[in-house]
Amino acid sequence: MVERRYDLGESIAWGVGSGAGWALAIAAFAAIRERLRYSDMPQGLQGLGSAFIVTGLMSLGFSGFGGLAR
Repeated sequence: MVERRYDLGESIAWGVGSGAGWALAIAAFAAIRERLRYSDMPQGLQGLGSAFIVTGLMSLGFSGFGGLAR
């Protein structure tokens, strides 16, 4: 936080916000993977293939929020 020149309050808010964001992303990823476990998927996409597809779609969704701050 020294590089960004944040004071103590801003550093705490940044840390809590970053932690909450990561927790939200991991919980959403786990929920989607759990739902996909019981779906009818082709053999080649089960496991790691579905994980990569879900990760790509989630990254596209979260990157859309990046343009809102500008």
